[in-house]
Amino acid sequence: MTRVLVTGSNGFIGRALVSRLRQDGHEVTGFDLAQGDIACEGVFDQFYGIDHCYHLAGKSFVPESWKNPLDFYRVNVMGTVNALEFCRREQIPMTYVASYLYGEPEYLPVDEQHPVKSYNPYSHTKMLADNTCQFYAKQFNMPVTIFRPFNVYGPGQSPLFIIPEIIAKFLDPSVPEVEVMDLRPKRDYIYIDDLVEAFFCSLHSSGGIYNLGSGYSKSVREITSLVKEITGSNKPVKEKGVNRPNEIFDLYADISKARRDFNWSPVTPFESGVEQCVVALQQR
Repeated sequence: MTRVLVTGSNGFIGRALVSRLRQDGHEVTGFDLAQGDIACEGVFDQFYGIDHCYHLAGKSFVPESWKNPLDFYRVNVMGTVNALEFCRREQIPMTYVASYLYGEPEYLPVDEQHPVKSYNPYSHTKMLADNTCQFYAKQFNMPVTIFRPFNVYGPGQSPLFIIPEIIAKFLDPSVPEVEVMDLRPKRDYIYIDDLVEAFFCSLHSSGGIYNLGSGYSKSVREITSLVKEITGSNKPVKEKGVNRPNEIFDLYADISKARRDFNWSPVTPFESGVEQCVVALQQR
């Protein structure tokens, strides 16, 4: 049995990870806002006897990062430094979760050597935190595993994300048509259970940087068509034709490193994962 600390334990990914760890018999301590401000000095002093730390806590809503960038830098960067300092003092491994680091791809699929870029305060804070994890790993000889998941989805995800947003529009009888900004963008989607399984593999890892995804991309057009088929809806799909600033039209991961080092591969077909999301929303 491993004693595990999970920061951000009440978030979408955190809840799934805590459940998976406990299911396997590990002793899990959660850290969220109720336990304190992760960026405050000394907040980790309440924890002891921990064998591994999963650092998931942070602020993540991109539009808010433009309105209040200072808080994003404080929580996402200094909160990560706080977690790293705790792990350094306790001499325990840490798993950190980064995201939205690559920007417009210079080549596909995107591997871990691809240059990182940022186009908003949120992604910049994640890039800085990712770099700080690499610095601690090298300079303090710490086992730090950095996971860079692409687009995570699954039951229980916030309706602010594209897949639950589309499903909700198809299921809501008061919505006459399903309107999206642009049908063209393609992304690499990874189901929550597959992501958590990769996290589980890092419990005894010596560290490293790993992309996590499906290895292929799906467009907004494909998602709307799939959800329409699953729900049996006759609603029309309307495209606003609005290009978001710095829009990326295709992005998917090279996951060969995680396959090689962890013998990990995603097992949930996209169609099955989306269907489970539909069922979960229908049962609410």
